[in-house]
Amino acid sequence: MELFRNTKFDFLGRKWWFIAPTLVLLFAGALSLAVKGGPLYGIEFRGGAVLDVLWKGRPPVEQIRAAIERRVSSASVVVAHDASGSNEVLVSAQLPADRDLSRLGQDLQSALSTVGSGFSVRSMEAIGPEISADVGHRALLAMGGASAGMLLYLAWRFRWPYGVAAVLAMAHDAFITIGVFSLLNQEISLTVVAALLTLIGYSMNDTIVVFDRIRENRLTIRHESFAETVNRSINQTLSRTVLTSGLTLMSALSLLIFGGPVLYGFSLALVIGIIVGTFSSIFIASPILAAAAGGSR
Repeated sequence: MELFRNTKFDFLGRKWWFIAPTLVLLFAGALSLAVKGGPLYGIEFRGGAVLDVLWKGRPPVEQIRAAIERRVSSASVVVAHDASGSNEVLVSAQLPADRDLSRLGQDLQSALSTVGSGFSVRSMEAIGPEISADVGHRALLAMGGASAGMLLYLAWRFRWPYGVAAVLAMAHDAFITIGVFSLLNQEISLTVVAALLTLIGYSMNDTIVVFDRIRENRLTIRHESFAETVNRSINQTLSRTVLTSGLTLMSALSLLIFGGPVLYGFSLALVIGIIVGTFSSIFIASPILAAAAGGSR
């Protein structure tokens, strides 16, 4: 199945039409992160407690937030989407210096009881500061290791310009996703890190498909300039890219709409990453490769 046949879009010739908006988004994300002092990390990275609460009726969100804020500072309340048909509420709070995890959990439940008795605590998770620090360290190692491994593989499988272009595009995807999370005041949790690792592989795979076609065309069509070969290769893989990314995006959107609050961060990162990753494989990785490789084969 092909959506596009024999297309001849000049992607490189109009690259700045697409690079300029992504630069604006990168700047906005960087500014948001700078103003807020970095990403808004979840409890897994800060230490604290998370309560999964089920209400018998529609949760009185504003009353819950007001009651929680009176007892515990730096707490957040997330309500399930109406489309999920659930009345779940996730209450999370960072561990204050003057309390232990047991007391923090008691304070959160006491605050909820002031709103009413029409709720039940389904689960409670508590994470200490030592564990949260270790989790953050391991998350950085996972992302750094994945990036380094892919750079080495591409440098061996193709050439160094291909590897550098792919890794820069991948870093672009991750940074924009984190920047959008900052702009939307969304937490970076372990599930979001899992989504970022998934997107690193997804974006890299999409980029490799384009790069592999560039390499094949360079071997079979020698009279073209490198820029012409890049444009030809993107056009040849365009239908595959749109179909694959479109179907994956539909699945991620379904998860975002119907997945509930527990999977909201994960699915949001997937939706943002799939859109940005598909964009970068065409409009970021390929122009970087054309600039780095020039006329080389």
